[in-house]
Amino acid sequence: MFQTINALHARVFSTVERLLDGWFLGLAARFSFFAVLYFYFLNSARTKVGDGVFGFFNVTDGAYYQIALPAVEAAGGDVSAVSFIPWGIIVWMGTYSEFILPLLIVIGLFTRIAALGMIGFVLVQSYVDIAVHKVGPETAGAWFDRFSDGLIWDQRTLWVFLLLYLVIRGAGVISLDALLSRHRTAAPS
Repeated sequence: MFQTINALHARVFSTVERLLDGWFLGLAARFSFFAVLYFYFLNSARTKVGDGVFGFFNVTDGAYYQIALPAVEAAGGDVSAVSFIPWGIIVWMGTYSEFILPLLIVIGLFTRIAALGMIGFVLVQSYVDIAVHKVGPETAGAWFDRFSDGLIWDQRTLWVFLLLYLVIRGAGVISLDALLSRHRTAAPS
């Protein structure tokens, strides 16, 4: 009886694995990122730039308060007194990374490097939330505490896991990465 169940299990799940191999998990990971995180990051990025089409090219004072609060406080609250190197570069890179990296993941272009960049972004974001913005333990949560509602430790661990899958396995065959790879191998040397 056990051998029959074991054989059935092996047959069913090896078939599922074979049918989904190469295309499903990368696509599902990118779809999950799009459904759960893309608009979170897009809305967050939009709070850091000006209004309108040309406002996109204007990093606002709010971006400095969100990303480089200690530097702004050290400058007496005057964002124009914050040095461009390193703070302006950090704010600029953080702001535009929040626009560009999620988009690259969703469309499956340079997915591995974009997902790696997003992991770094999430880690820095979490550090800033805890160390700079002083998010309390009731919001940050903790691992292994029987509650799964911590906004930083619990949720962002799942975000990083999703992104880590994309770093390791890539976007899958339904992506611009795969299209470029096929084009590159088909092109004469």
